[in-house]
Amino acid sequence: MQTRKIYHIIGAAAISACLFSCKKNFLDITPTDRLAEEVVLSDSTVFEAFVVNRYIGARLQDKEGDGTDPGFGRGFEYSMWSSITDESIYNNDDNTWTIQRGLLAPENVGMAGTLWPRSYRSIRECNIALNSLTTITMSDARKNRLKGELQFIRAFRYHDLIRNYGGVVLMGDKVLQLDDNLKDDALFKRASLKESIDYAVAQLDQAAALLPKDNDGNWPLGRATKGAALAIKARLLLYAASPLYATGTWADAATAAQAVIAMNKYTLYQNGYDKLFLNADGNNEIVFARLYTKNANHTHLEIANGPNGYGGWGGNLPMQNLVDDYRMMDGTAITDAGTSYNPAQPYVNRDPRFYFTILYNGSTYRGATIDSYTPGGKDSKDGPDNWNTSKTGYYLKKFMNDSYPLQNPWGNAGFQPWIYVRYAEVLLNYAEAANEAYGPDVVPSGATLTARQALNQIRARASVNMPAVGAVSQAQLRDLIRSERRVELAFEEHRFYDVRRWKIAEVTENKPANGIAISKNGSTYTYTTKVALDGRKFLKQHYWLPIPRAEIQASGNKLQQNPDY
Repeated sequence: MQTRKIYHIIGAAAISACLFSCKKNFLDITPTDRLAEEVVLSDSTVFEAFVVNRYIGARLQDKEGDGTDPGFGRGFEYSMWSSITDESIYNNDDNTWTIQRGLLAPENVGMAGTLWPRSYRSIRECNIALNSLTTITMSDARKNRLKGELQFIRAFRYHDLIRNYGGVVLMGDKVLQLDDNLKDDALFKRASLKESIDYAVAQLDQAAALLPKDNDGNWPLGRATKGAALAIKARLLLYAASPLYATGTWADAATAAQAVIAMNKYTLYQNGYDKLFLNADGNNEIVFARLYTKNANHTHLEIANGPNGYGGWGGNLPMQNLVDDYRMMDGTAITDAGTSYNPAQPYVNRDPRFYFTILYNGSTYRGATIDSYTPGGKDSKDGPDNWNTSKTGYYLKKFMNDSYPLQNPWGNAGFQPWIYVRYAEVLLNYAEAANEAYGPDVVPSGATLTARQALNQIRARASVNMPAVGAVSQAQLRDLIRSERRVELAFEEHRFYDVRRWKIAEVTENKPANGIAISKNGSTYTYTTKVALDGRKFLKQHYWLPIPRAEIQASGNKLQQNPDY
């Protein structure tokens, strides 16, 4: 999103910096890098710019929002959210290995440590704007749109808090000031998980009723729409019905996803799975995304993740764990009886999304070939810049635009959108919920698709063309849907939450972080699985993140920590 920082709220660091640690500034200085509150709250144009700026948040940790402030989630940062899952590891740690190795603690939350303070800071800023709407001079229609937008942004922040911490502190429309009495225990009371989800869902319903259906000249790409609000609602209700949450119903989740499908606005992108992530213009699969321009750079993905043989830094490195879960083109898993998989040629005839997502030994890249074998491979430890050699034997391809320069990209790359929600996720959410509620082949009342048909739409996407799933049992379709989410949504910040809500993280996250060692002898390659990052571990308490210790202490120990931390 192309925005310019308009205004900073003094002391608005959420529950952490304003709610719990309120201290008056000892210097009475008028800052010159921000606009006075009375200007923001009296000029309708500046006020709307302030609202738009709420799509981004404060930079609270090193390497967040490199070149611009972070939005929702990690997005295009150096270490992505994938690198605290079984999708990838981050080559140079960047506060990810603590989480991979199960060393999470309230005193050390690694790269996840900013979720709580940034979310509550944003919620407070939204509340300031919502409470000021009545005083702004503008049409009722414009006010309603901005109200819906603020409710959406606030609900998105709550959705982020809920899926990471469980039940959270619900602030309502309150705006606390530095001199407010913080002895009120209600300020630190966490709502139940169900209460938290119900509140966020209600906010999304209200937002959907006020937001426009379409982005247009008056409502540019990157701003929330009715579809975005309904899609996040569907995601939250899917979580609510999942085993970890167990506070909602699969039928409600299916109905919510169907509401997005019924808009008849979104379609699966058919011009190449790889190109889906490169441009938002005319891309009807995108439901909600952050847009970047030349004046709002973010991390330059190509150099940050590229192979060392090309001068790249080999950042987020796909694990063998993920590679092994890509099926064959005939739909069989590589472990199935009768599969066509050949361990001597492990990258032949795999799901086409594999080739669009991962760079592997022998793959074509920028007019050449990836050589991660030893001895002598230019993209191995025997190549140039070997301190950036992949620990897993793979490099990330998804999201990369090969037309951008890899070396010296500054100001000439990094303009891809980061997609928060796309239609394929909506279809997968529907397929999962409908299968759990009704089975594979029932069309629910008011719907037009069975669970199996929704899944097959994704598999039939041009450039993917995986075989359709035939008649299967509910349990079999459940496994296929989970497998589909694994590869279709890889590196898009879903896996971390999926394995937790399904309560399978104690299995998936306790497997070693594997890579591949490739040796070459003449024209023969030998592939040997290796451990790329040692000590990988997941404990039961890790289903939820710990609230940072500083937040607990600032509340006078009134804020309840998650269990077993």
